[in-house]
Amino acid sequence: MTSESMPFAADVAELPKAEFAFPGPLRDRLVAAVLDGSKTATTGLVAEYERAGEPLPEVGDRSVLVDSEERPVAVLEVTGVRVVPLARVDTAHAVDEGEGYAGVAEWRAGHERFWGGAEMRAALGEPDFAVDDTTPVVLERFRVVTDLRGAG
Repeated sequence: MTSESMPFAADVAELPKAEFAFPGPLRDRLVAAVLDGSKTATTGLVAEYERAGEPLPEVGDRSVLVDSEERPVAVLEVTGVRVVPLARVDTAHAVDEGEGYAGVAEWRAGHERFWGGAEMRAALGEPDFAVDDTTPVVLERFRVVTDLRGAG
């Protein structure tokens, strides 16, 4: 999974966290997909970054992927970033998210359910939040540079 040497614990502790979904079964499935290599892309809302006051990811950024128990499981590196309206998400990106979507329509339906759910609306501080074709999304590609599961 990596050709790079194991980072020191202090180096990993300094990295920002990569958290897919909210803790629970969905996060566990997404983390497993990253670790088995089937998930090499993810999508976030520009509104999430704005709400958190965080910059958008950039190629070369590294983060530590955490599981539902907040355990560090891998170091990720961003390999590509695009910001597009939701209507412009392509099939390749939807498939590379590794969630088993056959196409964009199925991908979009699943993401609309997630983004329109109570947890996301609470996280955004917008009880009526909804996406549409013009909603800006961040299409991020990444690679696992270090599998940390054996580092404990």
